[in-house]
Amino acid sequence: MTPANTSDDILGTIGDVLGAIWQSSLTPVAAPAASTTLLCALIGALAVLIRPVWHLTRHAVTITHEGGHALAALLTGRRLQSIRLHSDTSGVTVSSGRANGPGFAFTAFSGYAAPAVVGLGCAWLAGLGYVTATLWILVALLLLMLTRIRNGFGVWSVVVTTALVAGVSWWGDAALRAGAAHVLAWFLLFGAVRPVIELQRLRSRGKAPTSDADQLASATHLPGLCWVVLWLMATLAAAWLGTVWMLEPLGGLEGFIAGVDF
Repeated sequence: MTPANTSDDILGTIGDVLGAIWQSSLTPVAAPAASTTLLCALIGALAVLIRPVWHLTRHAVTITHEGGHALAALLTGRRLQSIRLHSDTSGVTVSSGRANGPGFAFTAFSGYAAPAVVGLGCAWLAGLGYVTATLWILVALLLLMLTRIRNGFGVWSVVVTTALVAGVSWWGDAALRAGAAHVLAWFLLFGAVRPVIELQRLRSRGKAPTSDADQLASATHLPGLCWVVLWLMATLAAAWLGTVWMLEPLGGLEGFIAGVDF
């Protein structure tokens, strides 16, 4: 086999894979039954509420948080330099530009808002039945983020997360993909709220003097607590709206309750 033939075969395989992903992403999947939907919501909630589990799953929220900072920096014309994710679930995104002004404020604000925004997007697509598209979009975003990760643990955590989502997207059947998309949506929506509460607890003890809220306070002259309250209101509203969207295929809250087999 000549190198040209090998190259053609590789390109053909890649084309077939991308074609299969595109086709499956455009194919709606039936909404899970009410009982399954309830289970998905409970899994998403427990992944946030149970402390030992949250210590592990919080890494996914941190990835989304730092991705929000990174995307906002690029959108506002700042120069994105690096993203680092740490084993204690913290992270740092470094970008250069003015230390004040709208671009800086938007970049600082976007971190705590990002999990709610991504969760809301997942909920919207899942509610429409495009659960496979939901998963592959997340994979694409993770791969883009991987190009800016600058430490070993960060690379490892993003690669593992990407592999898990891609594995379910490629090998999972329709029911598994639908369940995974709903779990991820609820996890991100619920997981967006807890870090905001944790942030304020740290701030009240004087343990987060350089938090996003305090950076925003310095840049805008609005108290840090105002930004925390705004994040809290936004994340709670997103959790409510995302839930509404995911329950719509079941006939809304009434249809959902009627369909649950207790």
